[in-house]
Amino acid sequence: MPGVSQQNVHYSDGLLVARRTVVAVAAFFDIDGTLISKNSGPLYMKFLRRRGEIRRRDALRTVYLYLRYRLGLLDIEAAAQSSGGWIRGRSEQAVAEHCRLWYRDMVRQYLQPEMVRRVQLHRAAGHVVALLSSTTPYLATPLAEDLGIEHLLVSRMVIENGRFTGEVHRPICYGAGKIHWARRFAEEHDIDLAESWFYTDSVTDLPMLEIVGHPEIVNPDPRLRREAKKRGWNIMQIRVDDPEPVPA
Repeated sequence: MPGVSQQNVHYSDGLLVARRTVVAVAAFFDIDGTLISKNSGPLYMKFLRRRGEIRRRDALRTVYLYLRYRLGLLDIEAAAQSSGGWIRGRSEQAVAEHCRLWYRDMVRQYLQPEMVRRVQLHRAAGHVVALLSSTTPYLATPLAEDLGIEHLLVSRMVIENGRFTGEVHRPICYGAGKIHWARRFAEEHDIDLAESWFYTDSVTDLPMLEIVGHPEIVNPDPRLRREAKKRGWNIMQIRVDDPEPVPA
């Protein structure tokens, strides 16, 4: 069903008249560990190492940050500062172009067929489907185009004269920052978050999971698994080698 009805009232010729309006329903999808079975950070570092664009210690730092993320201990501001130093001064167009190659050659193979099916089911139901991820548009855009997703709520870098400044637009779309961008999006699109879905694997998304009506937990980290069981949330345990093929 495309939306849910809410009853409002207004006065007409002195009479109280009930009126029902349609409110949209959304389905928000995290990317890392949810739509794809891997974390995109280490994959990107591997891609850059193959191209000779980073040093080994940069790749190891990304692995360290990923481990802290999995433990729910990541300092997102420190991580943004670290990545900002590397990308400062680089051409946005060049990064966008090589990220399309990265998605095609290294990321797409990790799309989880069951999650692709969920995207298709929500689209068929008339729901507003959106990516809600701390990643940047440079991964999110080719993935969204691949799956037919129109809306991207992601972390965005500051660009000046076609080049990265190293700064990030705030709040970063991570943790409680996701609530900021989701609520803003909901207001713009008349979406009822209490009737909407959010799919994720990470305990860092707990604030967002708490404000939607349908929290969907996908291959969760240990802390989120415990929390989901305690709250009676649905837990999906899926595999990337699901026999259903990912549509091209």
